Amino acid sequence: MKKYLICILSFLFLISCASTKLSYPAAKDFNESDSDPKAIALANETMQAMGGYKNWQKTRFISWNFFGARKLMWDKHSGLVKIESEKDKYKVIVNINDNTGQVMLDNSIQTHPDTLTKYLDMAKSIWINDSYWLVMPFKLKDSGVTLKYIESGKTNEGLEADILSLSFKEVGDTPNNKYHVYIDKKTKLVSQWDFFTNATDEKARFSTPWKGYKTYGKILLSDSRGENYDLTDIQVSQIIPADLFKEL
Repeated sequence: MKKYLICILSFLFLISCASTKLSYPAAKDFNESDSDPKAIALANETMQAMGGYKNWQKTRFISWNFFGARKLMWDKHSGLVKIESEKDKYKVIVNINDNTGQVMLDNSIQTHPDTLTKYLDMAKSIWINDSYWLVMPFKLKDSGVTLKYIESGKTNEGLEADILSLSFKEVGDTPNNKYHVYIDKKTKLVSQWDFFTNATDEKARFSTPWKGYKTYGKILLSDSRGENYDLTDIQVSQIIPADLFKEL
């Protein structure tokens, strides 16, 4: 009897370890009640394939160039984001947690409250958009998200995938948006997404692949969204460059 109990306990311990390895805690207000268990399980597997929840949480500094339009530098731990655009001649430092920061236009520091509000709001919206294009696979169980399993299918390039519906409820700048997220059956990495302007739309506005996965720090990131749409100059570090967020 004692030996039998030991075997049962050992089995339960192994199940617990496997569950801990593959799952990660959902963000506050993730819509678990309306999400499918199968979709949630796939989100857990994707997180693990991308490097795991612990490594994502520990990752502090991420910087990248968004399709050649602007450069973003993000301190995940403090919420500070620096955005630079040579084309539009602005630099902004914004704290995405409280919307405070600094603004420089045409090499001139701005102090007028209306100008600060305008550009700090703009910078936060840019970060919401641009970071989603880079790190969406880590945000499948974010606040306000609902995940539904659609079907087993194929990407536009013919890769076998499990397709999830990702929609939002009262979060972000565009809560009416919806995505179809394709999880590769072999790698468990996101291989494509389809974007719908409205959750009720039957036809996607656009569809792009997620390609070019590489290891940065201790996580995986994809740098290609198809022809002529590359996220470049990606850097991941635990160290923030000195004085990066102190002044423009």
